[in-house]
Amino acid sequence: MKTIIVTGGAGYIGSHTLIELLNKTDYNIVSIDNFSNSAANSYDRVKALTKREFQTINIDLCNENDLRQNLSNVKDILGIIHFAAFKSVPDSMADPVLYYWNNINSLTNLLKYAKEKQIKNFIFSSSCSVYGNADELPVTEETLLKKAESPYGHTKQIGEDIIEFFSKSNPWLNAVILRYFNPVGAHLSGTNGESPINKPNNLVPIITQTAVGKNSLTVFGNDYSTPDGYCVRDYIHVTDIADAHIKAFEYLVKQKNKKKVSLFNLGTGKGVSVLEVIKSFEKVSKTKLNYTVGPRRAGDVVAVYCDNTLARTELGWTPEFDLDNMMLTAWKWQQNLENN
Repeated sequence: MKTIIVTGGAGYIGSHTLIELLNKTDYNIVSIDNFSNSAANSYDRVKALTKREFQTINIDLCNENDLRQNLSNVKDILGIIHFAAFKSVPDSMADPVLYYWNNINSLTNLLKYAKEKQIKNFIFSSSCSVYGNADELPVTEETLLKKAESPYGHTKQIGEDIIEFFSKSNPWLNAVILRYFNPVGAHLSGTNGESPINKPNNLVPIITQTAVGKNSLTVFGNDYSTPDGYCVRDYIHVTDIADAHIKAFEYLVKQKNKKKVSLFNLGTGKGVSVLEVIKSFEKVSKTKLNYTVGPRRAGDVVAVYCDNTLARTELGWTPEFDLDNMMLTAWKWQQNLENN
């Protein structure tokens, strides 16, 4: 049986992708995670939802020797799905060297291993942050990348370039780069969701924690050049993101790719303001949020949302969840955490 390596499998998007892989494919799955911002019980939730076992490895991908030694007995590796990375914009502003060290070294170590073992299929988690403050919206895969507004976004720009250059010198490799917009929500069951071990920086877990009195919500700026003055983003349900990974992997395996490195935006294609997210949550949860408006936050772009036509046509991918359902599943997950 062929094997897929999933890095960062205990994390938010990684764990939801494990669920989709285990429920929808017959591949042998090996997940690598060092729990830097996740917990091992994430794997228990995945197993409960899929009723399937999979191998787990606890290593830091920045340690090349550990990577090689721990994968030495893994056979028939068909491909790698690489999620593992530090992902907080404000944290990257506070400690940029840590972000460059972790996000770039982990990627280059994986690519060196892929070269050593001639692993043909590689999927890279990128981000809409690579677009910076784009001149035109919606952004497409052809949109010229502006200067990144944060070290995190810059590491994703560098990562994309590394994969492009690597593929040119290693013709056996085919890759898909997936630029996520803003993943939110939780599994429909309400039993798996975003659960960082550190204080969350993402809007939706802060909203749900605020609703139960475990956090406070500050909106960073309401004086942007947007319709209501609040930052605008393209929010996409985490299960829709996970589903795109299965489709992207099969796209490579079935050799449907037209390029050595294929690039896709993963978003709904709709720009939604922070205020609209808050109002959606209040509607579905029937809970009034107390929040304050603070100054703008360094590293935040004004607005970004995508044209997802290419992912729809090439991958056959269609986002299924609207904003209210994104908020409803996130709220269901938070309530599940409160009851356990």
